[in-house]
Amino acid sequence: MNLRDLQYIIAVAEHGHFGHAATACNISQPTLSGQISKLEQELGVDIFHRVGRGVRLTEAGEQIVAHARRAVSASQDIVETARANRDPLSGRLRLGVIPTIAPYLMPYVLPLAAEKLPDAPLVLVEDMTAHLVPLVAEGKLDAALIATQEDNPEIASIDLYDEPFWVALPANHALCARKEIAASEIDPKALLLLTDGHCLRDQAVDLCNHPQIGEGVMADMRATSLETLLHLVAAGHGVTLLPQLAVECGRAETDRLATRPLAGAHASRRVRLIHRRRSPRAKALIELARIIRASLPASVRTLKS
Repeated sequence: MNLRDLQYIIAVAEHGHFGHAATACNISQPTLSGQISKLEQELGVDIFHRVGRGVRLTEAGEQIVAHARRAVSASQDIVETARANRDPLSGRLRLGVIPTIAPYLMPYVLPLAAEKLPDAPLVLVEDMTAHLVPLVAEGKLDAALIATQEDNPEIASIDLYDEPFWVALPANHALCARKEIAASEIDPKALLLLTDGHCLRDQAVDLCNHPQIGEGVMADMRATSLETLLHLVAAGHGVTLLPQLAVECGRAETDRLATRPLAGAHASRRVRLIHRRRSPRAKALIELARIIRASLPASVRTLKS
């Protein structure tokens, strides 16, 4: 067995189809199928069940592919460690970012990162936390920016900043008379939420803890982006919560929309940079964390390293 065989079985596990996996690996399907059959014969167990035109992992295959992922990740670490020792701040940094951070933080970060890390360009992947964490753990991403506490033992984190929440509401809303708004003052039936899977949705539900959240008309008006929620608010369909950087960058400024700080000691989220423990890019990631803190506007409280 060799690393290429392991890459083949990982590809088939991910695609659930020999043809699609062969295309991803840039080889013919007969070659891929033949190599996997040889590996199964060598190991003495079936890795895949052939089901019609697709495949699924056997019980043994689940365990084998898990080991294969770690082996391939370790081989990539060898290459990255060698590169990092030649020049710790060179080589692209693959950075995951959740959708409620990416459009608001990265315009601050990218110019300074290009200046301070010219030989380590950022390659951004925007996705939800549940998808980014496994990619970091498997070494497919060097790091990710998330807004929750991660308890995966393979993952370490660097606290970056605490970001207050604001309330976005129609410009003619009665609560616009307030300088700040308490969560208890928000009508739970009027609270517009992101779809399931967004951590900001869960944080909004926790902050505005009320049995009627998610009931009524607003339950059918969920969105996959804050931009869509803001358009709904501006049209008078409800209110929503948004992170402060969305206010700072001017995305919430229209004549039909108003924003007010959310009152309360816990009305904020902590943004973290997560990475694998013993990452070969540790020095570059520490520098990236410093750059992110230095990029933030003064109104956002950064955290010491």
